[in-house]
Amino acid sequence: MTSEIIYKYLNNEASEHEVQTLFEWIDASEENKRHFIAIKKAWVISSLSEDISAETIPVIQIKAKKKYSVYLKYAAVVFVLLGLGKIALTYTSNQLPKNSKEIVLELGNGQTQYITNKNQKKLVNDKGELIAKKLPGQIVYFGKAKDNELIYNSLKVPYGKTFKLILSDGTIINLNSGTTLRYPEQFGINGKRTVYLTGEAFFEVAKDKEHPFIVNVNEAEIEVLGTKFNVSAYPENPSVNSVLVEGSIQMYETQNTSNSVLLKPNQMATWLNNSKKITTKSVDPSFYSAWTKGELTFKDTPFSTIIKIIQRTYDVEIINKNSDLAKQSFTGSIKISESSVENILELLKRDTPFDYTIEQNKITITNIP
Repeated sequence: MTSEIIYKYLNNEASEHEVQTLFEWIDASEENKRHFIAIKKAWVISSLSEDISAETIPVIQIKAKKKYSVYLKYAAVVFVLLGLGKIALTYTSNQLPKNSKEIVLELGNGQTQYITNKNQKKLVNDKGELIAKKLPGQIVYFGKAKDNELIYNSLKVPYGKTFKLILSDGTIINLNSGTTLRYPEQFGINGKRTVYLTGEAFFEVAKDKEHPFIVNVNEAEIEVLGTKFNVSAYPENPSVNSVLVEGSIQMYETQNTSNSVLLKPNQMATWLNNSKKITTKSVDPSFYSAWTKGELTFKDTPFSTIIKIIQRTYDVEIINKNSDLAKQSFTGSIKISESSVENILELLKRDTPFDYTIEQNKITITNIP
């Protein structure tokens, strides 16, 4: 009878009473939970075998009504951990301290300013000319430099925050957590438009055929005329990824421009730091730019990578001492504003049991004794 209810539930045919009975049965013992997961995995494999490729897996949105809210932890496990789902977590926790770090703007003259929602004001140059305005969540620059003596600013976005920057040429840049961008206050009337990135950013480059836009990521560069693309170049990663959404971009080695690739929309170029090789493949660009819409997305993502993403997004430190969890990969999507680190950990541990402790903003994951 239980197996029959499980299959009815998986096919959205179970009644409200049957769903409640099923979740109570799952909660009764670890053996019941393992039996449920085994059936679910078999059901997923069977579903995917019907001409469904990895790139076309449907996204399923769980919308929990109040009467089902106590069982959301099981529903989320089913869809997030076994590869088909998208969850919307609606409960939060106050166990972790709120992020108190601010976005830092280092001006070309050596001054340092902290960007908050309360300190909206104008930025002027040494001549008293208006060059930018600081607004909630963004800085907007104006005009062009009258000569080629460019003044570079650096914007540092800490863990737990994102920020938008509009450059003097109209280029829009969304900066992800843990990112630093070095850029000119105003672009010159001659030459290229060059910025320097460490971290991750989504670019919407203003078109200007006479002034190519260059994103420098240390040993590699990305050159465009006008386009939309995402760049991930965190220093702890052994590679740099650039995903093209619209237009065209060229990635090449800084010291050897003949080592290059030209991308078309829906392609990703990867620069490998050690081998100095550039590879390409077709991807779904929306997956790589989901963070700009406030979502974390995983697709067969190793837990070691998920840890890094969670650390940057929520400004926490995670130490994993669970060997089983280190071998796992997960697929799913989580809305950042509606989730907490504890939410995510509680979901993950339903698939691979583990313990964790929280001290300030430090989380230690261990095996169950």
